[in-house]
Amino acid sequence: MACLAFENVFFAYDTLAEPIVAGLSVPFPDGWTGIVGPNGAGKTTLLLLAAGLIEPLAGTIHRPRSVVYCPQRTDEPPEGFDVLLAATDAVSCGLRGRLGIGADWPARWDTLSHGERKRAQIATALGQRPEALALDEPTNHIDADGRALLRAELAGYDGVGLLVSHDRELLDGLCRQCLFLDGPGATLRPGGYTAGAEQARAETESLRRRRGQAAGEVRKLRKELVRRREKASREHRDRSKRKLARHDSDGRARIDAARVADSKAGQPLRQLRGRQAQAQAKLADLYVKKEANLGIWLPEARSRRDRLLRLEAGSIPLGADGRLVLPELAMGPADRVAVTGPNGAGKSTLVRHLLSQTDLPADKVLYIPQELDAERSRQVVAEVRGLRPSELGVLMTMVSRLGSDPQRLLETDLPSPGETRKLLLAIGAVRAAHLIVMDEPTNHLDLPSIEALETALAACPCGLVLVSHDLRFLGRLATIRWDVRPMAERPGWSQVRVGAM
Repeated sequence: MACLAFENVFFAYDTLAEPIVAGLSVPFPDGWTGIVGPNGAGKTTLLLLAAGLIEPLAGTIHRPRSVVYCPQRTDEPPEGFDVLLAATDAVSCGLRGRLGIGADWPARWDTLSHGERKRAQIATALGQRPEALALDEPTNHIDADGRALLRAELAGYDGVGLLVSHDRELLDGLCRQCLFLDGPGATLRPGGYTAGAEQARAETESLRRRRGQAAGEVRKLRKELVRRREKASREHRDRSKRKLARHDSDGRARIDAARVADSKAGQPLRQLRGRQAQAQAKLADLYVKKEANLGIWLPEARSRRDRLLRLEAGSIPLGADGRLVLPELAMGPADRVAVTGPNGAGKSTLVRHLLSQTDLPADKVLYIPQELDAERSRQVVAEVRGLRPSELGVLMTMVSRLGSDPQRLLETDLPSPGETRKLLLAIGAVRAAHLIVMDEPTNHLDLPSIEALETALAACPCGLVLVSHDLRFLGRLATIRWDVRPMAERPGWSQVRVGAM
């Protein structure tokens, strides 16, 4: 049985003031453990530590003899890919066959899709039969069919698996436990991501109730302390000897006796102050992270038109020789459309066509493509900096509620692809867009950001077109499905079928 465990591990980068991993102690048993958390929480760092590619500054990591790390990027063929292709043993042959790996893939690596590259990377890793396997975002950019192939192969892996992913279906289907990272701390919870996130919400709600009770106790003790102080002050005034006659010895004796009794009664008051201090300390320990309110969409974000667009039935060019066959397609002002289908079927062609056919004003259509290059990211930042102060305030609120620091974003000239998406969506909110079209909106986003995006789009009053392989994301937001599928009888041709989501 392989052993992978962290014992009081610390790690920090020279460029950061705070450690990214601090005092982490966690065992990783056989089977898959999900590693989840916001961007910058240390997910990839944890995989690198587990694989021995970086070493902790303090603490101990117990590793098995063989650990393989699969990075998120697939720019180059994985090391050992040629060995997998040349191998004749049953395991290697089975991996090549089940994952559809071609012998010519190394020679044409630059022309392979991301999904094909990922299948090659993971097949190479599994072919080495490691005792521990660390995967970083294995399903990015992969369609539903590719995800199903990878999930089936990973489900059969019997070593120690660490999985960093924003794919909730994959995390739920594979993982026995999930490690939730939040700053330098971490919490291990049983089950997949959904079960762990639900447990985290229950813990937060319990903490919120306990904090409410503690706050109530502090208020109660504060009122009681004020009441007792006021009473003691009144009694002290009543026991003053200033108003007594000089020779009233009996009155003076009574006041002296009362003062002796009052001095003994001061002990309960001191005890009450101690109880109040304890209650305030307990309240301070019960910290609850503030939840963001995402209800910022403007009423004018819904068009007053009867329809946002209408596409005639027919066909449009697809590739060199193919066609994309369309039924009549129409969208109302608040319709929510999911565009689904395998990679290469024509989803992007359909999106470009519908954008060319709408006659909405340009500033009322927000299109966020699947990939944003560096130049486009710089343009977005420049556009944001040029907004009026009132518009900038709305935008910064939106970005904050999507899980990013708006001030930090405005200070950078080149935000990440995920942060650029948040800026573009915030611009759409500022301009009260009537139609938002997003191609693979969950790519490059961490799980907290995806859930914040879901919540924001669920409250959006305008029309939505969402192209995605994330069926859970689409199921929450869309009601209409335009499914793009290749036509078996006509190679190179595809068709769009309309149905309910």
